[in-house]
Amino acid sequence: MIKLIASVALLAVFAAAPPPTVSEIKTPAAAGSEEPNLAVAPDGRVYLSWLEPVSPKGYALRYSVRGPQGWAAPKTIAQGTNWFVSPADFPSLAMLSDGTLAANWLVATGGPRSEAYDINVALSKDGGATWGKPIVPHRDTKKRQHGFLSWLPTSDGKLGVIWLDGRNMPSEEEGNMALMYTTIASNGTLGPEIQIDNRACECCKTAMTATPDGLIAVFRDRSDKEIRDIAVSRYASGRWSRPEDLSKDGWEIDGCPINGPAVSSNGKNVAAAWFTAPGDKPQVNVVMSTDSGKTFGKKIRVDGGNPAGRTEVVSLPSGDAVVSWIERTGQGPRLHLRRFDVNGVATAPIDVSQMGGVRSGGFPKIVLAGKDIIVTWTDSSEPSHVRTAVVSF
Repeated sequence: MIKLIASVALLAVFAAAPPPTVSEIKTPAAAGSEEPNLAVAPDGRVYLSWLEPVSPKGYALRYSVRGPQGWAAPKTIAQGTNWFVSPADFPSLAMLSDGTLAANWLVATGGPRSEAYDINVALSKDGGATWGKPIVPHRDTKKRQHGFLSWLPTSDGKLGVIWLDGRNMPSEEEGNMALMYTTIASNGTLGPEIQIDNRACECCKTAMTATPDGLIAVFRDRSDKEIRDIAVSRYASGRWSRPEDLSKDGWEIDGCPINGPAVSSNGKNVAAAWFTAPGDKPQVNVVMSTDSGKTFGKKIRVDGGNPAGRTEVVSLPSGDAVVSWIERTGQGPRLHLRRFDVNGVATAPIDVSQMGGVRSGGFPKIVLAGKDIIVTWTDSSEPSHVRTAVVSF
């Protein structure tokens, strides 16, 4: 009865609060830009990165920093003609505690019809003015898939890195995709490679977050019976725990859905969100934790009834969570965003893509910046264009 009264009271607070505002921030990304990503530095600055086509062929990885007047003039990190470009597996930035910037992208290593590629990582010690020679974090040297990287600063001043790794696959099409982990120091020194899981879903993005009690990795697992539910593993005292189901959805699918999970933390508050479709019934769910992900509450349904997934999540200091996803509507795919408290009480969905259409196969990103949520996505127009917006609750 007390919990019911509390939930009703929270619902009344949400209902009485003014509706969130959505304001576009014009980006310096050129026509044809795609695959945007967001990162927040330890000092709170927000970095936007994206890919741009360059003439006569190839791509450039560029970035911009958000200032009081919007996004600053862009800078180029690297460019190449042999990059592997995929709307589901795209570059990102990270910042070490000493101010070192890190960027990653994918380089094709096979023939014209091959999907083999390597991760390249470059470091900058001067705020992005210059970048060092690329580092390859995986050391197997096999022409297989290596990607879907997630990374973040660790408590010892390094970057913790996870990625999907095809080194154990006898061919590009067959075998088990592993989930691997290593560290990168600010001088480029690599830590030992550790296998977290020996059979992950082949091309669903990974996600990782840090809590006071250690790192948390979430990913789509793959059983021998092709059950592809979301798994969680925790890193503490130098060891990764045995992966366990975050939720027993029982989604059996003979092929990768290209629709990975998201996780975020704020102190000991953790939120994880994901797409699933057991029985061909698609849904987006979120779970929350107040003990650094050791335990999670009941899953909460997020979507409006016909989601395409592409989920992201931000954990707030209050313990609430903000979830984004793509919803299929009569007006086409729309980017929706919604805030939940730990009891499942939610605000009405916000249609962020009213600012501009969202690519149906795109993967929007969200981060917390102060009290606001920064959102980025690839506009569905032709040519494509990277867009960003601020959502203020």
